[in-house]
Amino acid sequence: MSSETLGPPYDRLLATAETVARERPEVDLELAREVFQEAATLLYHGLVLDGLDEHDADAVVAGLCLDLVSPDPGEAIRERSQATSASPGDLHEPESVSRALLIAAATFKL
Repeated sequence: MSSETLGPPYDRLLATAETVARERPEVDLELAREVFQEAATLLYHGLVLDGLDEHDADAVVAGLCLDLVSPDPGEAIRERSQATSASPGDLHEPESVSRALLIAAATFKL
């Protein structure tokens, strides 16, 4: 999957790479793009978001965009998964979102 074919919600990952590189001068933009491109590709080819409606898929990607730039991404994703189950907010299928987050963490080997 190239960045040219990266559509919603995966395109948010590349936007995150650019935001992080802009906000953190020590981050190389091209390297950040490469890392987040790989994350999007793994999500896409791993079918991590399959079965989720657009709203819930967006929620998973939005959470990953925050968690992947945290000091401990694996822990952040697992905590988000637990929080999603405990307090689903406006998610349509919170258990599926929670599982997708855990699958993403495993896919990323976090």
